[in-house]
Amino acid sequence: MTEIIDPELLPEPKHIPPPREVSRICTRCIMDNTIHGILFDDEGICNFCSLHSKLEEEFPNDERGERVIEKYVEQIKQNGKKRPYDCVIGISGGRDSTYLLYLAKKVWGLRPLAVHFNDGFGNPVTGKNMLNATKNLDIELRTITSDWREAKDLRIALLKSSTLNFGISTDIGLFNALFGTANKEKVKYILVGHSFRTEGIVPLVWSYLDGYNMKKIHQEFGSLPLRKWHPNDPGFNYDIPHIFYYGFIKRIKILTPLYYSQYVRSYVDELLEREVGWVNSGAHYYDDLYQSLLFYLERIKYNVDRRKPNYSALIRSGQMDREDALNKIKTPYIIEDPAVISLCIKRLGLTKEEFAKCVDQPPKYFYDFPNRYTLMKYAKPAVKLLCLLNMIPKATYEKYYHCG
Repeated sequence: MTEIIDPELLPEPKHIPPPREVSRICTRCIMDNTIHGILFDDEGICNFCSLHSKLEEEFPNDERGERVIEKYVEQIKQNGKKRPYDCVIGISGGRDSTYLLYLAKKVWGLRPLAVHFNDGFGNPVTGKNMLNATKNLDIELRTITSDWREAKDLRIALLKSSTLNFGISTDIGLFNALFGTANKEKVKYILVGHSFRTEGIVPLVWSYLDGYNMKKIHQEFGSLPLRKWHPNDPGFNYDIPHIFYYGFIKRIKILTPLYYSQYVRSYVDELLEREVGWVNSGAHYYDDLYQSLLFYLERIKYNVDRRKPNYSALIRSGQMDREDALNKIKTPYIIEDPAVISLCIKRLGLTKEEFAKCVDQPPKYFYDFPNRYTLMKYAKPAVKLLCLLNMIPKATYEKYYHCG
């Protein structure tokens, strides 16, 4: 029987360099010199703020944005005629995806299929949110459950590799669940609930999404073979051929309508509570309990705090006070619950000694393993074209080429 780690005895790394000291902070947001790929101009404003301003011009959320959304909605409805669904929306039970689901059905009059990817660490609160929202909105909820043996083996392999991207398998599994479902139902549009105005864009090194990179890490540190790819059931297979298949052959597009929407979190919380019985899980990102372990390990081992780009986006959007944000990041994020972290470790079947060994390995990053980034750099014009064709979100392009 796997031993439960005493919450008070979670391991700390012993043999890695001390974290880099904060010596410079953006004069507009709270991004600082510890952030990978950060640059400051003569006024002390960081390149992430400059990117935010650029995106605000490119994706207006006034009447111009409304016209873009109207055009999207018309295209989606036209393409979805004579089908049960005209779009697929990935949901987690969190604020962003629930709000997008509400807008799609109640405001835009679409017929979405809600798809949830279950990777074994769902938060019961957000699980109930999904059921309430889909029931109250009369939307079908389809849950795609990962093969637990694969999912578990991938998570352990990523932890053993010591890569910062040790949460990549869930992101890839989610995208594949959306593509596989859209392909199966012959739906041409996937709607994603990301907003750069409330979440920001994280550095590339923090969230490099590359299925080839993940598979190579798994080949070195994993113990089970992954299932082969099937168009309707991609599993964890996500590489250039698969992207080409869904984007160019099947012509499935990814849209981010919240880029054009007025999105104020306090207003959205009240709306969702009233209309669909939504309950705040207590913290952003907490729709997945594995985020407790992720935040803890990112902080103590890699000196990474994903609240910084998140809070910075809210500051730029006028939804958060800068001084309040600076005070909040002085202490660990509230989701770093030792009991939940211990539960995650137990669910993976790791002993406290095995987990401590993973923690104490020197930090590594995606570029320490085989990856597709060199190819991506050479293919920059093609990637830009994919953005223009709505085959990948614009934020992906900016992250890969302008965010370190």
